[in-house]
Amino acid sequence: MDIEDLKTRILAGERRALARAITLVESGRADHRAQALSLLEALKGHGREALRVGLSGTPGVGKSTFIEAFGMMLTAQGLKVAVLAVDPSSARSGGSILGDKTRMERLSRERNAFIRPSPSQSQLGGVARRTREAIDLCEGAGFDVVLIETVGVGQSETMVAEMSDLFLLLLAPAGGDELQGVKRGIMEMADILLVNKADGALKSTAVRTCADYAGALRLLRKRPQDPEGFPKAMTVSALEDSGLVTAWEEMQSLADWRRETGHFAGRRAEQARFWFEAEVRERLLARLKREPVKGAMEALARDVEAGGLTPSAAAEELLRDYLQMG
Repeated sequence: MDIEDLKTRILAGERRALARAITLVESGRADHRAQALSLLEALKGHGREALRVGLSGTPGVGKSTFIEAFGMMLTAQGLKVAVLAVDPSSARSGGSILGDKTRMERLSRERNAFIRPSPSQSQLGGVARRTREAIDLCEGAGFDVVLIETVGVGQSETMVAEMSDLFLLLLAPAGGDELQGVKRGIMEMADILLVNKADGALKSTAVRTCADYAGALRLLRKRPQDPEGFPKAMTVSALEDSGLVTAWEEMQSLADWRRETGHFAGRRAEQARFWFEAEVRERLLARLKREPVKGAMEALARDVEAGGLTPSAAAEELLRDYLQMG
């Protein structure tokens, strides 16, 4: 693969080249990985910066419907929008449905929109392992906004906050049980809570739910990266396209404030360090799956099962003799 040619085509905004590049960074082959790293290094310093917006929420809350309506609104304003949607992979077969393009039929036809579904491949945190690199590729291709949709399975969905500038939590109209179900961990990471489906018979319920969340947010500890009034709760209706413009204005306002105060650049620097450390951990774990470490680990595991070694002693021996970590 001609990496220089691929880089040129990505910088020119070619969608086919972008799709091919994302496939390259997602590949597990060693030769593909080397090419992907070369491409990412070649694109580094291109000077383009998209607003990265992470979005999470429980299944059935209407994430895909919201993203389509929100994306259509942004493209109508002349903005280029990329959607990186992560689908859950089966724990049994490893397969994924990858049906986001089907669920976002209108947006998928938009010239200024790009939708890329990726399998989570049992990756914790609700995102695929290479989503962060796909974001870099979308920035290189000149997209103004990159929306990262997580799997939507619960409280562990916090990894997206480590790769986005703004983190939205989408919620359904409900009572106190919903508030309890979301839990404090993910709420503390959210910048804006959006109560979706604020239409029809559910509108009054959505308004009450929004008030409940607004009250809960006031009890959370003040974060240095937030101006007065943030994080905040708002109601939206993806079905009726109501509240979307106001939500976008609030996102822009928050992003602008963070840029002016240095929090925007500072947060991206912290995220770069986070992903460096995560990559080191991933590569160390990968060594456990390769020989001779894999065979040694299996032999020691049998000793542990037979009672000849304690788990701690076996782990110490493996690390000392095979991984040379001291």
